[in-house]
Amino acid sequence: MAVLGIASSSVCFPAAMDWPHFGGDAGGMRYSAAAEITPANVNDLVPAWTYRTGHLQAPEAAVARSKFEATPILVDDKLVLCTPFNVIIALDPASGAELWRHDPRIDMEQRPANGYICRGVAYWRDSQASPRQKCAARIFTGTNDHRLIAVDLADGQRCPDFGNGGEVVIDPEAMLDWPGEYQITSSPVVVADTVIVGSAISDNVSVQAPRGTVRAFDARSGAPRWAFDPIPRDAAAATAQGWHGAAIPVEGHANVWAPMSVDAARGLVFLPTSSPSPDFFGGLRPGDNRYGDSVVALDAATGAMRWAFQAVHHDVWDYDLAAQPLLATIAVNGATRDVVIQATKTGLIFTLDRDTGEPVFAVEERPVPQGGVAGEFLSPTQPFPVRPRPLSDSTIAPEEAWGFTPFDRRACARQIASARRDGLYTPPTLNGSIEFPFTGGGVNWGSAAFDPTTNRLFVNTSSMLHRITLIPRAATDEEWHDIPNGEQAPMRGSPYAMQRQTLLSPLGIPCNPPPWGLLHAIDMNRGEVVWESVLGTTEEIAPLGFTMHTGTPTAGGPLVTAGGLVFISAAMDSYLRAFDAKTGAELWQAKLPAGGQANPMSYVYGDRQYVVIAAGGHKEMGTRRGDYVIAYRLPRACEAGPTLASRVLDRPGHRFYLNLALGLVILAAIAWGIRRLVRQ
Repeated sequence: MAVLGIASSSVCFPAAMDWPHFGGDAGGMRYSAAAEITPANVNDLVPAWTYRTGHLQAPEAAVARSKFEATPILVDDKLVLCTPFNVIIALDPASGAELWRHDPRIDMEQRPANGYICRGVAYWRDSQASPRQKCAARIFTGTNDHRLIAVDLADGQRCPDFGNGGEVVIDPEAMLDWPGEYQITSSPVVVADTVIVGSAISDNVSVQAPRGTVRAFDARSGAPRWAFDPIPRDAAAATAQGWHGAAIPVEGHANVWAPMSVDAARGLVFLPTSSPSPDFFGGLRPGDNRYGDSVVALDAATGAMRWAFQAVHHDVWDYDLAAQPLLATIAVNGATRDVVIQATKTGLIFTLDRDTGEPVFAVEERPVPQGGVAGEFLSPTQPFPVRPRPLSDSTIAPEEAWGFTPFDRRACARQIASARRDGLYTPPTLNGSIEFPFTGGGVNWGSAAFDPTTNRLFVNTSSMLHRITLIPRAATDEEWHDIPNGEQAPMRGSPYAMQRQTLLSPLGIPCNPPPWGLLHAIDMNRGEVVWESVLGTTEEIAPLGFTMHTGTPTAGGPLVTAGGLVFISAAMDSYLRAFDAKTGAELWQAKLPAGGQANPMSYVYGDRQYVVIAAGGHKEMGTRRGDYVIAYRLPRACEAGPTLASRVLDRPGHRFYLNLALGLVILAAIAWGIRRLVRQ
């Protein structure tokens, strides 16, 4: 595919500073030790190369359902990524030239519930193979049609000794409602010679949904090693795990769709699990429902559970753990601690001891709103960390409704006033309840970044409102329905269907006050927020590009570098940004040709540090489509730096003023032409 830019040769360059995992390292710190790019020179960044994957050539209906959320890895002098349709591509890190591609030819008719997604690939080198042996170094990826595939890093060809011709088909353990109900969206992980994969499953279809089993395979042969189902399947296990129903659980889900993390020295894999099915009614699964909505540490060789910490008891809000558990080392009260940092959709950050799962910063069980629908069994309390403070707002009153106009504000105030609104963990009701943060809010799959030299955590949050309404089964059917600003899901087998609506004004603006997107920095030694910066503008969601620095909801996460910068795109205005890691000041922006709903990464190759972002847009966010992978670096002495035009255009709001000026010129030209005609 096409490669554009000021590409440079990689001949005779020194060894690269790699990025070998989706999250940079196996623990997902998203930290680069590269320090060439600094706050002092970041404004000199220029595009080094642009590569186009070609995935927009897929059928139009499939492209419409796609999300380009990939983060490349850099291993053995190859930059490797995947498209939303699971095509694996290897690029030259210096020039962006395509080295090879492998197309697994997924089912393009399956209509995957979560959209066509591939966030990343995993790398493994066989210690028992000679360096030139076929598939001595392998790339693993999961697919939207639930296969695990292994290809040779050298040439992209299948590894014939893995499974059946280089692939293993994952069994959903259930009759699927349609082919796309079950898929794999995040990258596998590898520990020693075991490759481990989770799954993504459509929410709210039915009680008896596909199981969320995490599976492990031999990295050489593809033979099954172990399987872990977070939901108990016998009476004794159900009692031990806080499932208090009279029958053995038949629910599905509690799956791991988000990225997993690995501590190779301890031989542990850390799972962020989701909620049991269905998301918004739990009356058929009374109890806490451990190990759903939990960080679960497993022995990577055997699948045996070492410990688990539940972040949400008896989830009826779709507050599953969407962020990768981040493995870091911090200093608390003068003592060094290896921890797991788990960010959540609620905006709460849990810090856990890596060996035991015990909270490092205290966690309190606090009373939460009660009074759910008939048949529901709510947990009377939920866990709240004492530190850091919550990153997201969770309460709103009608008088706080927001809008561009008084008409907007009144319309939003009426929507808020008509719903139950008791703050975080308000249960779903028949008349509608405000869920704040919304189900895509707080911290999502973009996760966080951690600087081990400063012990600062960087994380972005989104803030909007959902209204959740339960519909008695007698008053509806068992089908999916589109409703204004949302959907009605069937939740078959339960007494209720569910309606989920985003609260927007008549102009399509969120009803809660901005900022709708924030980037936070947290001192993890003290558990204190040290700065917050607004992330995103209204440039691409307001008429004529009218720009307000309100922040926007985000999809994607941050990267932090030793040069003292936090790079992030994620917002709906299609900029890649750099923030000062010390102060939170926004220092640099580059306008992307499409939505940047992906995590950036960085590496050193040859004599330059590169920052790379996938820009392809996002189905739910409605950002511009594309198939771009773009690398930025500092220019060399013989190369031109950024032009004045690019500096002007790559600033939020400047395009609005340019459009306004152009419009005035056009109007003046039309007026001049009319005057000439009148005179004639």
